[in-house]
Amino acid sequence: MVTRELIFENAEEMKAVFGPFDQMIRLLEKTVPVTVVGSESGVRILASSEEDADRAVRALQTVRDLRRGGAVLNETAFRQALDLSETGRQEEALAVMQDVLTLTYRGRPVKCKTVGQKRYVEAIRDHTVTICIGPAGTGKTYLAIATAVEALKREEISRIILTRPAVEAGEHLGFLPGDLQSKVDPYLRPLYDALFEMMGEEKFHSCLERGIIEVAPLAYMRGRTLSGCMVILDESQNASLEQLFMVLTRLGEGSKMIVTGDVTQVDLKDQTSGLEQCAKILEPVDGISVMRLTGKDVVRHQLVRDIIKAFEEYQAREEKKAGRRGPGRPVREERKKK
Repeated sequence: MVTRELIFENAEEMKAVFGPFDQMIRLLEKTVPVTVVGSESGVRILASSEEDADRAVRALQTVRDLRRGGAVLNETAFRQALDLSETGRQEEALAVMQDVLTLTYRGRPVKCKTVGQKRYVEAIRDHTVTICIGPAGTGKTYLAIATAVEALKREEISRIILTRPAVEAGEHLGFLPGDLQSKVDPYLRPLYDALFEMMGEEKFHSCLERGIIEVAPLAYMRGRTLSGCMVILDESQNASLEQLFMVLTRLGEGSKMIVTGDVTQVDLKDQTSGLEQCAKILEPVDGISVMRLTGKDVVRHQLVRDIIKAFEEYQAREEKKAGRRGPGRPVREERKKK
């Protein structure tokens, strides 16, 4: 049996690291095969191998340092610390937690919660076009909105333009009454939710009326030149390659564009998503950054991360089965022969 010890400054620090009802320690023991025993000044870590003991120590040190750096410790932060401790990037974790992107209208700081998210925001700041592909819950849209609102506050841009393909997610909404704004509202609700949090509903509607914030379906971008603004194209997995080419070539002087999408949630019926192909074509181009977030960047409920992982494993198994059947042989034909 291998034993390691870790000392804390005081009981309050140890309590914060342990979490309510020792939740964080239980999570550590579930992730790494160790047993953690509390003592008066710290913890003892019991493991069957030195490798597991060292992994647990690194994880707890990372969490402790995050706490000392002022980070709010919750399950998401603890899981991120576990991920980072595997790679030895503890200092990068501290930088993530301390970087404030902007403040909501209620004064709450908006921060990145994972290294992947921080690199995504840095890509937006350093590049004219950023394409971000990742699963649900990784903050693709939320961070794009936060960055755009902060750029507007700093007067780096004069407008924010929000657009997305008007494609229904498997359900038919039918005829929508009202003007263009009323018709596209249901498709843009996730963007509105983020803007309400950043600006407050009253200021958002004021900016909308004055044209500082503009909302339009993707099809309405054709023929325009978008200058001095931040363009956010959301749900771009539901756009064809031709549509993506069209909107990307609308970019004018002093503008930036953020293209976000999740290639596992394509709702197109008669078209092929152009997002992955577009990313591959543009990745070598200077001024364009292609970011890929993963399940480790999911910051919603932990169950979301588990759902994504389960679906990825299922898809891998199905692709492996299809490979064994060989190309061009449908499942039904194979069953008939049997």
